[in-house]
Amino acid sequence: MLVGYFSAKEKGFGALMDAAAEALSARGARVVGRFTQRRGVSDGGVARMALPFSSRTLLRLGKVREVSEACVRTRADAAVFLPSLTERQRRALTDALGCPAVGLDEVLGGDEA
Repeated sequence: MLVGYFSAKEKGFGALMDAAAEALSARGARVVGRFTQRRGVSDGGVARMALPFSSRTLLRLGKVREVSEACVRTRADAAVFLPSLTERQRRALTDALGCPAVGLDEVLGGDEA
């Protein structure tokens, strides 16, 4: 499962998600779904646009539920996140999603997406 978190200022988020999916596919992974959480599109102030909705999960609770349900439904082996995750976020998301949550940079081992 591929999950992206982007500020509304990031206009090329679709291309970033496509590039991440291609990089994962090149490593032999099969992307079974994609989710995007954007900050500052419909609510939130300009000062908060670059900040995550939750410091624990990056995402809103509803989006966490959507991703979790999709991970279960597709039997995803992992949820790969753009951007990188802190250890705390990795633990919280792994618990919430029911599968390992990792950052794209971890999967690619320093390669760029």
